[in-house]
Amino acid sequence: MQKAELAKKIYEVAHITGEFTLRSGQISNEYFDKYLFEAQPLLLAEIAKTMKDLIPEGTEVLAGLEMGGIPLVTAISMETGMQAAFVRKKAKEYGTCRLAEGADIKGKKVCVIEDVVTTGGQIKLSVQELRERGAIIDTVICAIQRNPNATEILAEAGLLLKPALTMEYIKEKAEV
Repeated sequence: MQKAELAKKIYEVAHITGEFTLRSGQISNEYFDKYLFEAQPLLLAEIAKTMKDLIPEGTEVLAGLEMGGIPLVTAISMETGMQAAFVRKKAKEYGTCRLAEGADIKGKKVCVIEDVVTTGGQIKLSVQELRERGAIIDTVICAIQRNPNATEILAEAGLLLKPALTMEYIKEKAEV
């Protein structure tokens, strides 16, 4: 699937209308539900194919952030054969008490996988915790970059953000 066709399909699947309260508290008559495109196996596979080309050379482990990064990291792992780690927002307080489940991240070059990036706040927190546990991280790849300022925000934390698509591009291709 071509990039423009992928963008249009994501918009068709994930853009919904109605009345929605946003995280900011504002009311909107439209909403972009990322879980709708992540729940479509064929669309998710196409997104994974696009994202795999963004993985930096030398990456040893792909780390998907809870919750939206988990289906993406699984699909990309299946596409590339690379090991995956599943990163919680907070380490478990029982059992293994791990922040990252799956592949071992200690001393490994890790590429962080996220679905949609707006401010990068959770990414910065998660990366800091992963680095404290020995992960070597300099790159985040995402399906969609919603806010152009996220590039600079993550750069302040020593991270290169590589989006497969931007929200601006998606809307342009959907002819909104």
